[in-house]
Amino acid sequence: MDLGMDGRVVLVTGATGGIGRAVAHAYAAAGARVAVAYRSNAGLAAKLVAELGGEERACAVPYALDDPQSPRRAVAEVEARWGAVDVLVANAVRWGERRVPGTAFEEVPEESWLPVIEDNLAPAIRTVQSVVGGMRARGWGRIVLISSHNALGGNRGQEFYGAAKAGLHGLARSLMWDLTGTGVLVNVVCPGLTSTERVTTGLPEPIRERERAGTPTGRLSSPEDVARAVLFLGSDANGNVTGEALTVAGGR
Repeated sequence: MDLGMDGRVVLVTGATGGIGRAVAHAYAAAGARVAVAYRSNAGLAAKLVAELGGEERACAVPYALDDPQSPRRAVAEVEARWGAVDVLVANAVRWGERRVPGTAFEEVPEESWLPVIEDNLAPAIRTVQSVVGGMRARGWGRIVLISSHNALGGNRGQEFYGAAKAGLHGLARSLMWDLTGTGVLVNVVCPGLTSTERVTTGLPEPIRERERAGTPTGRLSSPEDVARAVLFLGSDANGNVTGEALTVAGGR
């Protein structure tokens, strides 16, 4: 299958995390030039650029969720370098911790939950606004928003994170109508619990085993599983899928 990625420019936010790295590698392997947006670890971003083929094939740009101007600066930097952003993968995330057991939903102070809502939704909107005009003008573009299985199935204690991620679904469903006839498609990918380094080192094995046992495929998704779904939706192989939310969670 021809993915049509040769010569395309892809911006992946949150690219130094487990899913982001896999997505960046998938697009680079398909022939795209990849801009990896990172929050603070410039060294890790530089290492990823080298893995993707060096500065002819990849570049690193700073991207801060809590800076309203950062998404626009990141997009401008990529456009100045390569002339366009053809594909946006909005993957950057602010993790929402579970509520402390025994704490009621109504007892969570606003200063704890408001940043989770703001940082998981507003930066994605700002980044989409920054790239979509160029996509319209060129008559082709792909936007893939990385949500969470929590936004669909829910998860006890993660109401605020789930609410923020669900906002991405509303964005895609409404934005697709504004993009009618432009050649720009916008979709959402919802990973379940994924075997990233953060999960394998930070989540106790009994919890991981419980999740595996409750998954029809009998395993957690790998970052590469998620990346393959993102690659399809953000490629020329996707000719008519838009406004959809694709779950990658082994059937959960």
